[in-house]
Amino acid sequence: MSTTPQKDAPKVPRRIAAVIINSLKGGVVPRIGLPYITVGREREVAALLHDLDLVADGGASFRFLVGRYGSGKSFLLQTIRTHAMGRGFVVADADLSPERRLQGTHGQGLATYKELMRNLSTKTRPEGGALPLILDRWVDAVRADVISEEGLSPDDPSFGDAVERRIYAVTQSLEEMVHGFDFARVLTLWWRAHLEGDDQTKGLVIKWFRGEYRTKTEARQELGVNVCITDDDWYEYLKLFARFLQKAGYQGLIVLVDELVNLYKIPNATTRQYNYEKILTMYNDTLQGKAHHLGIIMGGTPQSIEDRRRGVFSYEALRSRLTQGRFASEGMVDMLAPVIHLEPLTYEELLVLIEKLADIHAGYFGYERTLTEEQLVSFLKIEFGRVGADTHLTPREVIRDFIELLDIVCQSPDAGVEKILKSDAFSSAPDLPGAAGASDTGESSGEVSDGSNPYAEFTI
Repeated sequence: MSTTPQKDAPKVPRRIAAVIINSLKGGVVPRIGLPYITVGREREVAALLHDLDLVADGGASFRFLVGRYGSGKSFLLQTIRTHAMGRGFVVADADLSPERRLQGTHGQGLATYKELMRNLSTKTRPEGGALPLILDRWVDAVRADVISEEGLSPDDPSFGDAVERRIYAVTQSLEEMVHGFDFARVLTLWWRAHLEGDDQTKGLVIKWFRGEYRTKTEARQELGVNVCITDDDWYEYLKLFARFLQKAGYQGLIVLVDELVNLYKIPNATTRQYNYEKILTMYNDTLQGKAHHLGIIMGGTPQSIEDRRRGVFSYEALRSRLTQGRFASEGMVDMLAPVIHLEPLTYEELLVLIEKLADIHAGYFGYERTLTEEQLVSFLKIEFGRVGADTHLTPREVIRDFIELLDIVCQSPDAGVEKILKSDAFSSAPDLPGAAGASDTGESSGEVSDGSNPYAEFTI
């Protein structure tokens, strides 16, 4: 068995390798470099890529990704984000928090919209902040169409009028939608500011699109527009953006919302219901054809979705739409259903993953990989030998332990991998939370035996 990196393994640039290693060691998903470490999830990715095709054809989609903490929800969301940008979509992503919800009495919904706009990304601007680039590209594309289709040069006296006619054709097609007239008017302001080189007005237009005007009066004084984006109507503007982006040369808009558990944690039942009602509105719009070129994917834990007291399923209209049918079972999952439950990665997939990480780590720190496949297998056997590993061990915990092992071996090469793996500190790692009868919510705690006794003992 080989003790060195595979010859056909892609070389990872140091900058990307640093992001991958540091992010995974810290328990978060890197925003770049995912293709280098992606393993498994073929069915889930195929299902979500099918949704992208639907959105590109003018439709809309809505999905929930459900999995425990560390199971790979955020990783899959970022993987789809990368695929979508590569296919010509604009992607907006945001994590919910106590300050960012879908609806709130203190602007929490608008805060989520602002985060989505701040993280607006394209293939050429994957790190976010792509809104000015998108608007400039739209104007440049319109000018290029006038040159190629009407045979006019920029020096022609009628060139500006021809461009403006096409600008108005786009904006008028949006006016039939809710808030479309004001949205179109602000787009026209961008075009005129672009034509005149007025950077100040362009900055104010960006401020308006990002939802940063606090009152209508402020928007009217600075832009001459009598409306501003608010907590109540921000989702309507997302639908407008999706339609506009298609006309601007993109495939559509993909919205990724993670950490739905923060809605589950809202203490006030009425506030939770308002947030779930907003989800229902989005769900109905996408499935009933009221939204176009818009894809929405939300990620949450099983408890945040399926708990009938506080979760999404506590809202009966959503529960009746999202509950799994009678024919789905383990090994026979409907990947076209609105809720995708993430299955654990297999041993083989985890083996491939840690082998990739070993190669990346060696390339980043400039040493030759000496870990053999037998040692990688030994590492996984020890990880899965912990009490509760079959149901509670997640990729996040495996990856974090493995990178720690690589760091130690790199810094102390004389220690030896076998010695570390067989040490009490590693082989007697603490058992996993929730194992051997302890609840996930922490309402009971267990004192579990060291594993030498096949009958684990615990006390409630």
